[in-house]
Amino acid sequence: MVISWTFTSFVKFKSAVWAVVGFLVLSTFISCEKGPGEGGSSAIVGNVEVDDFQNGETYPGVDEDVYLIYGDDITYSERIKSSFDGRFEFKYLREGSYTVYVYSDTLTAAGSTAVKKSIEITGRKQEVDAGTFQIKKY
Repeated sequence: MVISWTFTSFVKFKSAVWAVVGFLVLSTFISCEKGPGEGGSSAIVGNVEVDDFQNGETYPGVDEDVYLIYGDDITYSERIKSSFDGRFEFKYLREGSYTVYVYSDTLTAAGSTAVKKSIEITGRKQEVDAGTFQIKKY
């Protein structure tokens, strides 16, 4: 089978190829809107404080797991440990909605419950203070 190309058919083929390439490039830029998550320059900071019911003391929540959910995700997207003074920081976040939570002991069959806060990052290079997460230890 021999394919013969005329100048007109070559120009039509070349135009069709460029149309497809243009469509792919355009659709890539349109779909690049970034939601909540890594890759930004903002941060969420906060503290964890423990109410210890065995000895009646309140102290910084050292080495507690702190979780972050990006947008409407079902499960957590990041997990970090609080520092020696109970502080935590989620860095390099983009604008969007987030949920921060820490588990607190309960006297129910479940054994623990999540203490949650919704956080909104509205600008670049923003540091949002989530405040103090008061958790219980039995």
